[in-house]
Order: sequence, then structure tokens, then C-alpha cells
Amino acid sequence: MRAMLIGLLVLVLLVLGRFGAVVIPASGMMADLEPRLTDQCERLDIAPGTEDVTIDPVSGLAFVSTDDRRTGERGAIYSFDPEDPAILREVSGAMPDEFHPHGISLWTGRTGAQRLFVVNHTGDGRHAIEIFDVGDEGRLTHAETVRHSALISPNDVLAVGPRQFYATNDRRYTDGLMGSLEAYFALPLASVSYYDGETGRIAAERLAYANGINMSADGRTVYVAEILGRGVRVYRRDPATGDLERLRDISVPTAPDNIEIAEDGALWIGGHPRVFDFVAHADDVAQTAPSHVIRVDPDTGEVETVLMDTEGRINASSVAAVTGNTLIVGAVFDGHVLICPLDGSDS
Repeated sequence: MRAMLIGLLVLVLLVLGRFGAVVIPASGMMADLEPRLTDQCERLDIAPGTEDVTIDPVSGLAFVSTDDRRTGERGAIYSFDPEDPAILREVSGAMPDEFHPHGISLWTGRTGAQRLFVVNHTGDGRHAIEIFDVGDEGRLTHAETVRHSALISPNDVLAVGPRQFYATNDRRYTDGLMGSLEAYFALPLASVSYYDGETGRIAAERLAYANGINMSADGRTVYVAEILGRGVRVYRRDPATGDLERLRDISVPTAPDNIEIAEDGALWIGGHPRVFDFVAHADDVAQTAPSHVIRVDPDTGEVETVLMDTEGRINASSVAAVTGNTLIVGAVFDGHVLICPLDGSDS
């Protein structure tokens, strides 16, 4: 009995130590938040859950992935011109009811052909990457559905070829005791999968809730956001094999969600400065979840806060995409994006 009590005490101390050393810092519960930029932004209503946004550098169109995570209704992909947001189109067409898009990635080939890759969570609990051909005015034609065994819990996707892609698995365990332990103790069990056009495999592991993923313009550096690690992991990529080699981590003052790359190579990230507020907002639409947009210099690791919203103009920001001097911010649950002006130094 004495040994059992001692073992229990040690376990409790380990849990408390993990909570104090990892969980509290990861949650951002002590963060001091100062509003910034949102009073200059305009709201564009689209559809519930504007979770991911990516901008076509050729046409200038912004693609928006939407899904109503509260009601479970069918999601869609929209496009609009940031210079004329009034022209808003649903471009995903006649997809079945079990279309629940999450992260998206635009691939452009050497001939100019384009494909949009979309994470899709179907109602039967299976996951897929849907691949669309991009046509005039951003209209999408479904080309292919890809599933493989390493797509465990896909959150975001990074297209690197006409059929090749990486996808983050935000969790290893999606339910049960291990699911709770992984989430609440920030256990580094998440991963990145790679599909080479024929087969899928795990390319990187030991991430604490892997989320957004993107890469440098030359295709040789991959960036992965760790929400519960409050950082961006940097990998060297072998374009021939798809292998990823961990180089370093960049600490950021938020729980980073999706990553977009600006023309100058900077990382633009929408994040959740207070994770427990995000959880409360997920459970109750009336609860406000702060939004945070940062710009990260991948060479120096310098981080700049560009936008901070604590008043619910947009809740739980998940993405920040930049075109010229315009910033577009999307959210996990809200049905709109914010379109914000930037001065020349920010982009």
C-alpha cells in the first residue's frame, strides 16, 4: 500500500509538473492582449467557418474553404477578388453532401495548369484529399479523391505536384482516453504524411498538434505549425524523395493555425492567443475567442504582431493571407473574413 501511495503521489506530481511547464504556457492563459488593426478592417460575409484562405498569385483570386462545424451542413469553396470583394462565387460545384473542406493548397504547374487540393472530412469518419482542376474565374472541376492509410487526422494540405502532397495529422488519437491525454497534455504525437502520387507514408513525427503547413518558393523548406507547441517547425525538404529533415523551431507568441507565404517569403499566420478561450467559443457561439495575426521572418525568426482582436470582430482566427497591401483573415467558426489594409512595410 505504501508503495502504491508513493507511486500515485509521483504520478500526481508529474501531471502537475507537465501542466505547469507545458499546458499553461501553451494555452496562453496569462497573455496580455492589446487590440491592433481591426478597426481598419472591412467584413465580407461568405459562409460559416472560413477556416482557410489561399490567394492565386496569377489571377489574384482568393479561395476560401468553408464548413459549418457546428451544424454539420455541407461545406463549400468560394472565390473572390480582394480588389472587388462584392463578386463572390461558390466554385466547388456539384460536390456530394459529404463535403466538409478544411485546409486547402493551390498548385501551379510549369505550363500554368492549376489544381486546388482540399482536405475533406466525410461523414463516415473517413478522410480524403480532394483534387480539383482550376478553370476560368476560379471555378473548380473535381478530378480525383485520394485516401491513404497515413491520413489519420488531416488538418491542412500542401500540394507539391499534380498528385503529390503533404498533409498534417493534427492528432494521433481522435477519441478515448489517449485522445484526451494527447490534447490536454500537449503530447507530441501528431505527424505529417506524404503522398508521392502512388502511396502514402509518414514523413515527420513528434509534433504537438500539427496544423498549418506550407513551403518556401524554391520547394526546399517546409514549415509546420504546432498549435500546442506554440511554434513553427522548419524542415529541409528533398524534392526528389519527399523526405523531411528537421532543422529548427521558431517560437511564436500564439497557438499557430494555418500558414500562408507572402511574396517576400515571410510567413503569415492566423493564431489563437488564448487556447482555453478558443475551446469555450467552440462550445458556445456567444463566447469571444481572441484573434491574432503574426508575420514571421523565416530567416531571422523575428515575429511581428500585425492584428489582434479581443472584441469579437472575428473570433478564433485561423488564417492570414496577404496580397499586395491587403490582409485577409479567416476563422474556424465565423461566417465572414476580415479584409484589412496594410502599409507597404508590412507586406
